[in-house]
Formats: sequence, C-alpha cells, structure tokens
Amino acid sequence: MELTLLGTGAPEGLPRPDCPCAACASALGENARAATALLVDGTLLLDLTPGAAFAAARAGHSLGGVRQVLLSHPHDGPAVEVPAGLPGPARVPDGRELALLTGHRVRAVPMDAPGTGYAVTGPDGQRLLYLPPGAAPAGLDESGGSYAMVLADVVGRPDGLAKLRAVGAVGPTTDVIAVHLDHDVPPGPELRRRLAAAGARAVPDGTTLDVGVYEDVPDVPRRTLVLGGARSGKSVEAERRLEAFPDVLYVATGGSRNGDTEWASRVHAHRERRPGSWRTTETCDLVPLLEDDGPPLLIDCLSLWLTDAMDTANAWDDAEWAGGGERALRARVEELTAAVRRTRRTVVAVSNEVGSGIVPATASGRRYRDELGRLNAGFAAECEHVLLVVAGQAVVLRG
Repeated sequence: MELTLLGTGAPEGLPRPDCPCAACASALGENARAATALLVDGTLLLDLTPGAAFAAARAGHSLGGVRQVLLSHPHDGPAVEVPAGLPGPARVPDGRELALLTGHRVRAVPMDAPGTGYAVTGPDGQRLLYLPPGAAPAGLDESGGSYAMVLADVVGRPDGLAKLRAVGAVGPTTDVIAVHLDHDVPPGPELRRRLAAAGARAVPDGTTLDVGVYEDVPDVPRRTLVLGGARSGKSVEAERRLEAFPDVLYVATGGSRNGDTEWASRVHAHRERRPGSWRTTETCDLVPLLEDDGPPLLIDCLSLWLTDAMDTANAWDDAEWAGGGERALRARVEELTAAVRRTRRTVVAVSNEVGSGIVPATASGRRYRDELGRLNAGFAAECEHVLLVVAGQAVVLRG
C-alpha cells in the first residue's frame, strides 16, 4: 500500500495566515505545511483540502483515479471546492466499514472529540490508521494486532498514541507519522527531537511512503537524563518525553514534607499536568524499581534522592563523612548507576545542574554540590540521551 501525504499541517496550515509567532516565521521550505490530506494508492483520498489537486501534481500524482473521498473532521471556514471528476466527500458513521472496488477496506474509528478516524486495510493486507486533529481514539479495542503505520496528531494529543500503545495497536515496528502539525512546536530540529522521543517522525509535504517499510522507525532511547537549573523547565521536558506512553510510573523522591505549603503547591502543580493514566510512588529506593520489569519510569529527581542518601549516611557531619560516610555514599551511588546500566525499563530521570552558580558558603553545601556533580556524571554515563534545559529550551548533550 502506497501513501502520499499531500499535506501534513494543521487545518489552517503552517505557517498560519497572518500569525507573527516565531514558529510560523521559521516555517519555510520543507517546514511549511498545507492542511493534512492523504492519498492512498491513488484511489482513496482522506480529507479534501484547498489545493489538493495541485499538491498531488507536485508529488507526481493525479487525483483522476480517486474513487472515494472521506473527511475525518469538520472543516471550518468556506466550503472546499471539489475538483471536477472527484467524488463528493463523505463521513463514515463510527464503526461502519466500507469495502471499495479497489480492494481497500475502510473502518470508521470513534474519537473522543469531533471527528472520525479511519483504519484502512490495503489489498496487500497492510494496515494504516489515520486520526483527525485534536482527537484520540474513544473506547478503542484492537484485536487485530499493531498497525504498520499510524498517522496522528502526536504533538497535540500524545495521549492518543499512549492509548494505541496500551492496546497493542502501536508496536515496536509501527511507523508513527506526525500530521496536523501546528505552530505549538518550533519546526525543524526541535520538532524532530520531540517526535523522536515519542517514537514518531515527521515528513515533508509531498512525501510518498510504502506502508509496512520499517527502516525509518525511530528508536526510543531506554535511558534519558534531563538536567537543568531551578524553574528551567526540566520537569516539563521529562514529562513531555513520556506523554505518548501508557502506564508511566512517576517516582517522586521528595516526600510529602508535612506542613510545607509551598512544597505542597509544587507537588500539586506537578500532579495536575501529568496524564491521568500515570501512577505515582514516593520513594528513594530506586534500585528495585530499575531492576524490575514494567512500564516506563520517570524519576523526579536525583538531587532529592541524593539529599536522602546523604541524610542516611549522615554525610553532612564532617566527622561522620571522614569516618565512613563518604564511602557509604559513594557505594550507594555506584549501586544506583549499576542498576541504571542493567535496567530493561525505559527511564527518564531529572536532576539539578548546580555547579555553575555561586560557591556555597558552607562545607556541607559544597559537599552536596560536589556529590551531585559526581552523581549526575555517573548517571549520565549510563544514558543514551542527556539533555540540559535552559530557559525552557532543551540542549542535547548526548543522543
């Protein structure tokens, strides 16, 4: 089954008309995107958009062989003119299946927002799933295994991808293509970086893909360390990296701190922005979690884990530090990094980068700074991806 993406942008396209934002200003060349429309084997058109005939011609195709036009979502604004000879566009009721004369089967998939998803099975048996903008599957129960290709609003609705993964509709070999791309993420390297973390990719308008060809499926890194200063956006970056995965276990190492209202406010803000399907555990006992099999772990954060480890070793006291506290702390750090090296789980960990600021005034403060630097370096050495977040912008250090 062959698929040509006549457009890959949001309904208003990218750049948006008359939008002065930085993302729209940089959406030039292959980063400019028309509204999403898909041409399947030259016979099935999913979403009819302005200029579709010209877009097909630029990609080396014609709409003359199209036998069915299906719409996935309400099209706001002026009605789109139907090119001469093209069938009138239609929406298929949820759950209904069409059998086309071309040998394709199309099933309408219900969404949790206005719109319809389409599961297409080609004459060769390959299967693709196309989802509308701003929507995720509703009540999805897939018994047919994973799709060869999924085209979805990965940036706007990463939870939709998580739902598909939860039921096995997206597997390790599924080629996830991000469509309906808008100005929420700067185009180019930043978009590619965020999509790769979700196991997805974007392609330019006019790209033709063979459904079932897996060479370009990005590998999701197993271990990632996200560093940053206070309020840098490091926790948001870490959470974003796992939004497209189900059943994430959020490991909070800071405890509850009874009576500290400012800390309680921070904890509440973190919980509010996490997907509802995530679970939370409060613990500094990280090694058993890393050694067990299970869903992805998000550890926030290593700096608070170190505080607990130094408390346990009484490493703040100079005499205790010299009398065995240093050895005990280093052994615990080595145990943690060894567990990271052996783990088979997907892990995203957060830590503070504190070595670039003012030198602490106390010996214990300097000791904590030094030990956190050593912990970060040891943990980073075991990670495929290491990021430094500055002013909300992620700088890739490794991976």
